[in-house]
Amino acid sequence: MKNQTISLTINGKTITAETGKTILEIARENNIEIPTLCYHPDLEAKAGCRLCLVQIEGEKNLITSCSTIATDGMNITTNNEEILRTRKINIELLLAQQQDKKPAKNNKLLQLAKEYNVTKPRFPNRKINYPTYHFGHSIKFNSALCIDCRNCVDICDKQSIEYLEIKENKHFLEVTPASEQEHKNCISCGQCVTHCPVGALDTTDSIDEIQQILNQKNKTVVFQFAPAIRTSIGEEFGFPPGKVLTDEMVSALKKLGVDYVFDVSVGADVTTIEEARELIRRLQGNEPLPMFTSCCPAWVRFVEHNHPELIPNFTTVRSPHIILGGLTKTYWAEKHAIAPENIIVISIMPCIAKKYEASRSEMNINNLPPVDYVLTTRELAQLLKNNHIDLQQCTPEKADDFFGNPSGAGVIYGASGGVMESALRTGYKELTGEELPNLNLQEVRGLKGFKEAEITIGKATLKVAVTSGIKNAKLIIEKLKENPNAYHYIEVMACPGGCIGGGGQPIPVSPEIRKKRAEGLYSIDNHKKNRLAHQNPAIKTLYEKFLNNHQNIHTTCHTTYKQKAYEPVRISFPKEDQT
Repeated sequence: MKNQTISLTINGKTITAETGKTILEIARENNIEIPTLCYHPDLEAKAGCRLCLVQIEGEKNLITSCSTIATDGMNITTNNEEILRTRKINIELLLAQQQDKKPAKNNKLLQLAKEYNVTKPRFPNRKINYPTYHFGHSIKFNSALCIDCRNCVDICDKQSIEYLEIKENKHFLEVTPASEQEHKNCISCGQCVTHCPVGALDTTDSIDEIQQILNQKNKTVVFQFAPAIRTSIGEEFGFPPGKVLTDEMVSALKKLGVDYVFDVSVGADVTTIEEARELIRRLQGNEPLPMFTSCCPAWVRFVEHNHPELIPNFTTVRSPHIILGGLTKTYWAEKHAIAPENIIVISIMPCIAKKYEASRSEMNINNLPPVDYVLTTRELAQLLKNNHIDLQQCTPEKADDFFGNPSGAGVIYGASGGVMESALRTGYKELTGEELPNLNLQEVRGLKGFKEAEITIGKATLKVAVTSGIKNAKLIIEKLKENPNAYHYIEVMACPGGCIGGGGQPIPVSPEIRKKRAEGLYSIDNHKKNRLAHQNPAIKTLYEKFLNNHQNIHTTCHTTYKQKAYEPVRISFPKEDQT
């Protein structure tokens, strides 16, 4: 059945559109720009910022286009003297809260102020002494910059974490961490950051530290980049979402003065093999089922804080960047006669929670962390810009061997379902001795937050589930309470769409942007000569030369998890943080 359509006019242009859509949606589909701040396609419209005002013929008052469903015959004006004057006043009101502050990154309000020629607000700043909250491991919230759009609260609720809330402060409402802190913990997924329109929420960055390290010459500096980075980093430099820029990024990192650049997707190939083998052991033995993936540290934090009874169900396999960092400081260091303590490994991740993961003492090898620092995609972009390096001007270069050429299976880790698909490709070989006939497991792909399937491997039928977003993970947990045998293998990613929608990725983000980023990863896999982790020549050599005994495999590829206690919020005020 075809969707019904309506006909309406916007700025004198006759448009045919589907019924049920808002004026804002229809306008943007037709390249008619209407400014917004509080609107986000992931969330229900709140009509709070009042910047998307338009005029409908026959209506006395201006209306918000983000919350108004278009109807047949509407005649809409998006720009006239009254609309522009009202928008400018609303920008001035919002901008009053940004006075005397260090400009925030990703601040759309400042962009609009420049566009509407608002240079100095006429209204007093009511948030001049508001604090900065430091919660999770690497997220800070400067409440003095907050415009109370509530996007962070809504996305945190949508994640079913409910760590942020609205409370009354005199005659106003403000966003704060939840009052019942002893029952709630931030999992550092960073979705609040990617949904904040004014940069009030941000990552605690390591850019200055990394710059100092790059200026030193007494250490061997290794940068390693995650699968999801290659189809998102370009957005920071004017490329469209999904554009594959693996080799250009390597070139940019070399221009920074990095000694070696490795691809974390090679680490993902190792994760794939170890995880497939562990799944088979669990299926054939007495270890707990279902087996949960554990390469998403925000998901791990959620379980360790809220469902410690599920910790035995985590795969013990380390995440790809931790494995690769460990291999760099063991196998690779020995091959190159470099002391591990003289190697600094810096991971470029789409994820804020990876900063926490890298700091976990459980990951240490010989008292050294496998990964010393984590930069998000946005931090890398800023570091490159600080050094006047533009991806548009970089001549492609290949990542360094030995860890520079992954299989296609390692690359798709960046999309929801990719970890499971990679492991099942290899698991099929382990169980049957044959290669999987169709390598594209469509059943576990896509941006849908909850997917389940039955996968036939030889004589076995695996019941699997893939979720992205903690709310969907909670549904799985509830289902397992009713039926502990509902699944054999479950992939969970905390962020919508998986790592391609991670909290450290470029802003803005939307379902369409996530889709294009994921398509870019799958296109790499489709064009790879080698699409199977266990067939990667580098991985074969690694298992022959180093991962050929239990001790080396256990030390570099496996870890443990345990229940975590409540982590209090740290609060600082303007004089302390100089913002």
